[in-house]
Amino acid sequence: MTEFTVERGGLSLYGILKKPNLKNCPVVIMHHGFGGCIKNGEDSIFTALSERLLKSGIASVRFDFGGRGRSDGEYKNVNLFTEINDAVAVLEYVKKLDFVTEVYILGHSQGGVVGGMAAGYYADVVKKLVLLAPAALLKEDAQRGRCFDASYDTNHIPDTVTVCGKEMGGHFFRIAKSLPIYEVTGQFTNPALIVGGMQDGVVTRQSLEKYEKVLKKGRLIVYPHIDHGMAGADEEDMLREIISFLEA
Repeated sequence: MTEFTVERGGLSLYGILKKPNLKNCPVVIMHHGFGGCIKNGEDSIFTALSERLLKSGIASVRFDFGGRGRSDGEYKNVNLFTEINDAVAVLEYVKKLDFVTEVYILGHSQGGVVGGMAAGYYADVVKKLVLLAPAALLKEDAQRGRCFDASYDTNHIPDTVTVCGKEMGGHFFRIAKSLPIYEVTGQFTNPALIVGGMQDGVVTRQSLEKYEKVLKKGRLIVYPHIDHGMAGADEEDMLREIISFLEA
């Protein structure tokens, strides 16, 4: 494992790279979901995938968005624009590494929204895209004035909103309510895999199907026994399918 930092807008973003013992190979950039970071995801789907990718001859990169984990910044200053800019900065760094043959993106939940849009903006660079329970419904929630345990007047969004005990800037929701999620993600024309679970209490089947519709080479798989955290009785089958897609 190799640690690295990427500078973006005066902030230092922390990341880790796991590379197989090969001279050249592809790399998957992984995007954590809402509030996630490398430290609190040691037993997550990201860890399981990165270990299996190594055995398949594929490198992986994980990083902390600004305001999270070991990256600089304050959480209340984070919004979807800053996260997209973080994702772009890491992508620019990764694609210039001398061993990289192809760049893939994988994102979970809010990280799926950000990763999907980054892939749309860099459709000529990113060769494969994996979206795990992409939470495009965050836009509809912002239009309704909801976010987990918080509610607010969507026509008069306050400067700060406390969500799950953490203070978020109101700008996050102002941006989320009109973010062109599907329009930008739909610019990605290379192969894409969308994965969801029937036990997911956050993402709906309808929103997953919309991703499949806008992605020209998108394929949707919904597992009966997978929840929003991508855990459940179908986890082994799901992991095999994701690895198979990235190996192909």
